Amino acid sequence: MERVRRAAHAGSWYTNNARKLDEELDGWLREAGLNKSPDVRGVIAPHAGYSYSGRCAAYAFGNIDPANISRVFLLGPSHHYYTPKCALTRATVYSTPIGDLPVDQEVIEELGATGKFEFMDLSVDEAEHSMEMHLPYLSKVFQGHAVKVVPILVGALSSQNEAMYGQLLSKYVDDPKNFFSVSSDFCHWGSRFSYTYYDKKHGAIHKSIEALDHMGMEIIETGDPDAFKQYLQEYENTICGRHPISVFLHSSQCKSMRDSSVSYASAAAKVDKSGQEEDKD
Repeated sequence: MERVRRAAHAGSWYTNNARKLDEELDGWLREAGLNKSPDVRGVIAPHAGYSYSGRCAAYAFGNIDPANISRVFLLGPSHHYYTPKCALTRATVYSTPIGDLPVDQEVIEELGATGKFEFMDLSVDEAEHSMEMHLPYLSKVFQGHAVKVVPILVGALSSQNEAMYGQLLSKYVDDPKNFFSVSSDFCHWGSRFSYTYYDKKHGAIHKSIEALDHMGMEIIETGDPDAFKQYLQEYENTICGRHPISVFLHSSQCKSMRDSSVSYASAAAKVDKSGQEEDKD
């Protein structure tokens, strides 16, 4: 029986007008002006409302060459539902205003059979925006291509569980037909976030935030999950997708990242055929 996850945030976080949404995405992707590469196997992209981060996200999704990709693993942090585990969807279809994306039931069942995942109710699934904000871009980029999604809600994981889930997903990272879309915003600064770190040597507050996020992205570029953990412990930067990012870092050491913004950042993970790391512009 088909179980559809509605585009619950369409009409608020982004437009529910299909024509307008398609035009916005097309415009942002065109402005980014990136060359699609079959070597790009994963991205980190923001999940704020499109009026804030839609343009930035194009610098991630614009790298994707959809030609040989048949499956997208979607990793997003949980904002409203607490779990110390990762949770799988019960839906069979993820809906967007510009086209629906079928869920890969075979892989969901395979992951569920490990006993390491829980399943989230549809109400939890629809309340969470972190993965939904990637869906329109994925629908746009993979338009005309047969692709399925594997949505994974990443809870408040311990370091040990980040490594464990990374290992479980590593065999999928190794398959070039699979792609990883990791959802994360970066620094949430201000008293309402209980985070007001300020290094005056950088000058204005926004320059301090910029330096902090750049430092985080440079560490992500190394592909070292332990270095990323140390950075988070030292600076306590409020990167809401820190657990999905850490799971992704643990799943493969073959990647390279490049940031493109301050509090919203986009990055592409590229596999270099020579086995060497290479920055993706």
